[in-house]
Amino acid sequence: MNLSLPEELKEYVESESAGGYSTPSEYVRELIREDRKRKAKERLDAMLLEGISSGSLVAMDATFWAELRQEALSKLAAKKTTRTGK
Repeated sequence: MNLSLPEELKEYVESESAGGYSTPSEYVRELIREDRKRKAKERLDAMLLEGISSGSLVAMDATFWAELRQEALSKLAAKKTTRTGK
């Protein structure tokens, strides 16, 4: 992939990449990685807020996790039975 940048941005990227990156491409890759992390965090934050706003609170104690684990194992066993026909 090739990028075309106006001279001002090209100079900026070259200047910034000189401060710890071996190439301007490495600097741009790092910017993209950081942008992906930021967007993933924004999605997670939105999901957490949606969960908080979704209704009554549930205590997530040892009993909750044991019941959830048992439910997941039951669903997995049922799915395996459906696939194998046993």
